[in-house]
Amino acid sequence: MSDFALGPGRRDALLIATGRYDDRTLSTLRSPGQDCASLAGVLADPGIGAFRTEQVRDAPAHQVMRAVERFFMDRSRDDLLLLHISCHGIKDDDGRLYFAARDTDRDLPASTAVPAAFLRERMERCRARTVVVLLDCCYSGAFLPGSKGDDQIHVRDELGGHGRAVLTATNRTEYAWEGEHVESKVPQPSRFTGALIEGLRTGAADLDGDGRITVTEWYDYVYESLHRAGVKQRPRMWAELEYRVTVALAVGGRRSDARATRPPTTGTPAAVTLDTPPPAADRSFSDIMDAFFAESAKGGPDATAQRPERHPGPRRQRGQDAVIRVEFTLEETGLGTVKELQLDTAILCPTCSGSGAARGATVDTCHACEGTGSRRRAFGRSGKNICPECDGSGTLLSALCEECAGDARVRSRRTISVRVPGGVDNGSRIQLSGEGEVGPGGGPPGDLYIEVAELPHRRFRRVGDDLHCDLTITAHAAKSGTTMKVATLDGHKTIRIPSGTPDGRTIRIIGQGVKHLRSDGRGDLLARTRIRG
Repeated sequence: MSDFALGPGRRDALLIATGRYDDRTLSTLRSPGQDCASLAGVLADPGIGAFRTEQVRDAPAHQVMRAVERFFMDRSRDDLLLLHISCHGIKDDDGRLYFAARDTDRDLPASTAVPAAFLRERMERCRARTVVVLLDCCYSGAFLPGSKGDDQIHVRDELGGHGRAVLTATNRTEYAWEGEHVESKVPQPSRFTGALIEGLRTGAADLDGDGRITVTEWYDYVYESLHRAGVKQRPRMWAELEYRVTVALAVGGRRSDARATRPPTTGTPAAVTLDTPPPAADRSFSDIMDAFFAESAKGGPDATAQRPERHPGPRRQRGQDAVIRVEFTLEETGLGTVKELQLDTAILCPTCSGSGAARGATVDTCHACEGTGSRRRAFGRSGKNICPECDGSGTLLSALCEECAGDARVRSRRTISVRVPGGVDNGSRIQLSGEGEVGPGGGPPGDLYIEVAELPHRRFRRVGDDLHCDLTITAHAAKSGTTMKVATLDGHKTIRIPSGTPDGRTIRIIGQGVKHLRSDGRGDLLARTRIRG
């Protein structure tokens, strides 16, 4: 154990990464393997995390569940446990959440995926009083057709509980971004886990400079890092902890400050550092402190009570990018098509035209931040935080629009037409610029990505741009030769069967396969003879 040991308890981390899937409807994720190795490296570093780490990569569901059950068994109260999961997240038609494994069948999640309920049960039975859960999951394909519920992934309900801190890359059905570009095929860290790693590796997540990195500081660093980088996802955190939990020593931090204080022999166990009361769920420690200083700057609660109520104006931001999975037949992907899709999305509020204010309401400049939308960090820390008075908008409204409640946007259903070029393959993504949801505060819309899910065909098997099928002929026709009609993607074609054709011969029909995506022409149809009778 390192020189900032937190007491007699062990520090163990289990990292589960699944990027490859047997089910073709679950697209390959490029970042989990690299994320797993990189995060394990900084957690295991005796000068940073001093965790004992175990990695489970691209494993079937039963192996993942066995590793999870073993991880939470035979624990002491003083142990600090960290669980990191990077994979696809899916929901069944009753809204229950599952984590996909290598052998997961998307249509059979209860028997082939890892239920969130299983994780919750293992954590509830575990004696360790502190568990940190990190979820870097892509929920873009979370919902099965006809599923119940909204577009949220209710992680807090599924995995939250006393003694746990849950950090998630996103809790919506948005894409958990892998690196810089959706189309890049080079493995690169996800933006969420990449920020987690960078905060520990550099020590930058030690926001108060005391030599320790707490769970709350870690989350605040990740959130601010993604926000500054313009990443279109918003991490979330839920915590029900008795103490301020230290996860790592800051590189270059003051080691004397980083040591945990030895508690008395009775009362608080030594597995965590007792500093402050826990932050309220969904609210960080720095948010609470910034709100305190913002109130002080205004003259305290009495001064606030003397002024008319003001509401934060909508902070204008770009809308979230979204990925939706759409099923296409082989004929549609092979030859191209135009398809109409109905989307439930956010549009500009028609009542307030995106201002967020009620009709006749006044819009004032926020005096706490002088209209900038940001304030300097408390206790002399470098950098700035979003102003808690105006929520970063720089304005205050005397009354909110009733239709959008000040968000400047409302939910609506609209229909769009999508042109699918011939030759797209299963898992391809089609970008529709500006077709995503309108951003908070009436900000510009994000992009919409259509992920192609090619349905199996009853007759043809696709291999690249070629199609393969079986062709049944009689023994007499194979011996003497004949002509016959063969089904293709765009109708029947007549071909000649040479005399003396043996069983299993492949007959190539030129230009009757799938269109080439980036050039003219088509692949071929390869028919394999099956002689019967």
